[in-house]
Parts: sequence; structure tokens; C-alpha cells
Amino acid sequence: MTKKAFITGINGQDGSYLTEYLLSLGYEVHGMVRRNSTSENQSARLQESFKSNMLHTHYGDLLDQTSVERLLTEIKPDEIYNIGAQSHVRVSFDIPQFTVQTNAVGVINILEAYKRICPKAKFYQASSSEMFGLTVDDDKFQRESTMMNPVSPYGCSKVFGYNIVRHYRRAYGLHAVNGILFNHESPRRGSNFVTNKVVKAACSIKLGLQDKLELGNMDSYRDWGHSKDYVKAMHKIINHDVADDFVVSTMETHSVREMCEIVFSYLGLEYKDYVTQNPKFLRPEELPYLKGDSTKLRETFNWKPEYTFENMMHEMCDHWMDVLQGKKSIR
Repeated sequence: MTKKAFITGINGQDGSYLTEYLLSLGYEVHGMVRRNSTSENQSARLQESFKSNMLHTHYGDLLDQTSVERLLTEIKPDEIYNIGAQSHVRVSFDIPQFTVQTNAVGVINILEAYKRICPKAKFYQASSSEMFGLTVDDDKFQRESTMMNPVSPYGCSKVFGYNIVRHYRRAYGLHAVNGILFNHESPRRGSNFVTNKVVKAACSIKLGLQDKLELGNMDSYRDWGHSKDYVKAMHKIINHDVADDFVVSTMETHSVREMCEIVFSYLGLEYKDYVTQNPKFLRPEELPYLKGDSTKLRETFNWKPEYTFENMMHEMCDHWMDVLQGKKSIR
């Protein structure tokens, strides 16, 4: 029998890669999308997947309980991936109430519908390394047992989502799991996130389309992986025989400054000639360091990332050079 998957946030970076992966495994995939006044923006990352008759999208919203219940009733999925969120950490300081409503209340909404309508399904919650915040273990890693001490509305909202999933698992016997994903990028990442902001600007500078790049904290360190690798981990986590929580990470950390050096160097440029720091891009409370210990995931599933940080950034550079020269469209 063909498995059915239901994905919130299907038209985002992770949702689109997860869709492609599940379709390759023979799934029937259903996704919930929020209406956008420019319909092309709703499905730009899914254009290749729409070539399959196994992909179906539906209008809905995590904050609209009726639409969530309607879709779960109609679809009766075997697997639910809750990836939909207000996912930009810096923006969460500007719209804290909406961030909390979407990332916390939205999780409650879909959990309640799941519990009542299709409790035999498996449920995946997209949790985040931002939940750890300022806490780092003595060996300089963050892992499943690390205390959570978030420093943003986004991180705080994700802690609630993480804990309420664990509560529903224990209280109601649901197969509900968390993937604690550290930063992950790709050519499909929005250009207001620092990785693609750096790459797009560097390519624009290379092509003479702009002359400088303004950034915030250049010495912020993150554990950056590729979304393609991480959606495969999601599928392994949700299908584990025991409902459990796992950190997904590369176990390496790099600074924004190092990223700039790699990107500009790949394009034959010196980043110091073009990059300046602007205080307006600093967060009200900075998070200086994230580095995940994914030993549990690796040992349980024999998982490891295929992409290195360098070849991921190079892939993103190649993508933006093609886009800016009109050789391909943004996805």
C-alpha cells in the first residue's frame, strides 16, 4: 500500500527537498500551503515535484484549526511532518507574537487534530538548535541532554513546541518525535538568511551589480549542514521503531567571517574589500556559538552528511551566478 505523507511548510526549503525525497521513495505527498497573493511564490520550489501525479497541495494554516482538521480528515496520512513555522530568528524579534502563535500554538493545533483524527500516524516536529541558546556542554557541543536556554522569541517558541510534542508522546502514546536540527542551508534558502545573503551579494559584486555587503555579527559560529542531508534524517527519525528525539548536525562549526572568506575566495575576490559591519543587523541578544553532537543519530541510523560546508557554499555560489546571469530561475 502506498504511504501518505502530510507536510506543513511544504513550499519552504526543507519541505521541497523532503517532498522530492519522499516522492523518490514512492510516497503520495500532500502539503499545506498558505495563500499568497502571488501564486507563483507558493510553489516555486515545488515545480519539479509537480511533474509527479503523487503530489497534492492544499490551502490551510497552522493557526486555522478548522483547515488542519479538515485536511487530516480527508488525507488520513501515515506520516505528518510539521515543518511550517516563522523560521527567521532575527525577524522573530520584530514579530514576536506572530512567531509564538505560529511556532507554539500552531504545534498544539496540529497535535490536537492528529490525536483526535489519525492517532496511528507518525508525527515529526521540526525543532531547532536555537533552543539551546547560550548553553554549551563542557566539551563545546550541544546534544539531546543539553539544557535549553534560548535567546530569541524564535528559540523560546521552539522550546514550547519541542516539549509539547514530548508531552503528547508520553500522555497519549503517540508516535511523536523531534528532530533538533542545527542550521542547514541550500540554494533554496531565502536570501534574507545570512548564508544566501552572503552568497547572493558576493555573486552580485563579482558581476558588478553591487559594491558592498553589510552584515551583523561576523564572529557568530554555527554548525551548518545541507537541507538535502537533513530531510533524509527526518525520514529516518520519524520511522524509527521507538518514538525519540535526535540532534541532526555536522559536528563542525564555522564563523560568518569564515563563510565570507570561503565564498568570496571561490569567486576570486577578497572579502575584506567589500564586507562591512552594520549594527542594525545585530540581534538584541546575540547567540555566539552552536555546535551539535549528532552521535546518537549517526549510531542509530548509520547516518552522516554527504555535503561538506565548503562544497555546500560552492553549490550555492554556482546557483546564484546562474540566477543573476539569467541562466536559471530562483527556486
